[in-house]
Amino acid sequence: MKIIDEMLHLALLTHEQHQQISAWIAQAQSPDDILKMPRPLWQAVERASAVMGIDNDLLRPPALDADGVVCG
Repeated sequence: MKIIDEMLHLALLTHEQHQQISAWIAQAQSPDDILKMPRPLWQAVERASAVMGIDNDLLRPPALDADGVVCG
């Protein structure tokens, strides 16, 4: 939900889109339920994700200078 909130803060989602996406996620019982979100909402999330560079962050290899960094 934090990412969806950030998308709203950056004006990448409308208040209505944010409300609808948040409501959909809140009622979802599983990740599969989230994947059933209506196409227009997914498209809004995809556009906002592209602007934020989220896919690039997920595909970036780990930094080689991250010695001693503990994850999790």
